[in-house]
Amino acid sequence: MILKEINWGMIGCGNVTEKKSGPAFNKVPHSTLVAVMARDIHKAADYAQRHGVPRWYDSVDALLADPEVNTIYIATPPHVHADYAIRAMRAGKAVYVEKPMALNAAECAAMNQVSTETGMPLFVAYYRRALPNFIQIKALVDAKVIGDIRLVHLRIHNPPQAEEVGENPQPRWRVMPEISGGGHFHDLASHQLDYLEYLLGEIKSTQGLARNQAGLYPADDVVVANFEFASGVLGSGTWCFTVNPEQRIDETQIIGSKGKISFAFFNDSPIRVETAEGVVEYPIPYPENVQQPFIESMVQELCGEGKCPSSGVTGARANALMDQIAV
Repeated sequence: MILKEINWGMIGCGNVTEKKSGPAFNKVPHSTLVAVMARDIHKAADYAQRHGVPRWYDSVDALLADPEVNTIYIATPPHVHADYAIRAMRAGKAVYVEKPMALNAAECAAMNQVSTETGMPLFVAYYRRALPNFIQIKALVDAKVIGDIRLVHLRIHNPPQAEEVGENPQPRWRVMPEISGGGHFHDLASHQLDYLEYLLGEIKSTQGLARNQAGLYPADDVVVANFEFASGVLGSGTWCFTVNPEQRIDETQIIGSKGKISFAFFNDSPIRVETAEGVVEYPIPYPENVQQPFIESMVQELCGEGKCPSSGVTGARANALMDQIAV
């Protein structure tokens, strides 16, 4: 499938589209956001008018029937990703879907099957594969700056969200497993596991435990995992979403035979490299719209001029791993 111009139709007008993704579609050559859809027509109209999008709809079918739209961006909660992606591909549209790719590995497999059957490209929003700071980490690992990789350790410890506590808590959809596939672990670890496979190759086995300790919402709030890469590198991770604010941490360590690399997954604090020669830091800020480099790679592939680093096949891997860990 080769296109000359990528005319995006966007399903969903939530927070992720305000800055991370939505404005970037019009900043990339040969790419234009031409239509948006939300179930609430007033929300769709408001988004379109604020962002200069010419058309808006309150029906997925109406958006898919728009003859100018040739590529669909699905920016909804995961419980409708599979349905919308399959409908879009069967309507002859390429698809870009937010992460996690779907509720579980089985839904991801169904999406990939339809992509194969229809020939429609399927991309997943694991945009760290294209962000400059994460490209720098991969370059450091590939250059063996810290030698042969031995171990990876992930830590994400966050306090509860404001809406999850208090006299009248109102937890959001991310902690409702029937909508999100799990909880905060599924939202955050999907990015981490996907990038680690991009960095170090396939994870061949995992062991994990997931529990709800605090009872603030239906989803698990603490997860621990061990995993092994096909290369022999070992990994571990802990995720807890009910610590006090002073215990907040976002740190990943890649430990090698000659040193270690430390970095954060969810902020652009400097990459820190420690070896016998000393400490070197790489401060690389995020772009204004963090998905823009990734969107550029998709547009290049759809125009026959490059290759996007994330597909439905690679995107499904994170779901499969989370299914194995969160037991």
